[in-house]
Amino acid sequence: MTVLDDTPGEPADARGRVAELHEIRAKAVAGPSEKATESQHAKGKLTARERIELLLDAGSFKEVEQLRRHRATGFG
Repeated sequence: MTVLDDTPGEPADARGRVAELHEIRAKAVAGPSEKATESQHAKGKLTARERIELLLDAGSFKEVEQLRRHRATGFG
């Protein structure tokens, strides 16, 4: 049994939480931002996801912990 709390601003039902996860996954697949993608392309580089798509067969790559966020902040 899953207990869902009533934290303000968060979906209270399972469907709302599933919809929220779908939204988060879509953002993860889209990448950091349009500006970052354009910056990579301007340098003649591909994004990580684009390189993976070129390297592997379609549908053969399964990303583990796609929704994981890092806490590193020291990027200069």
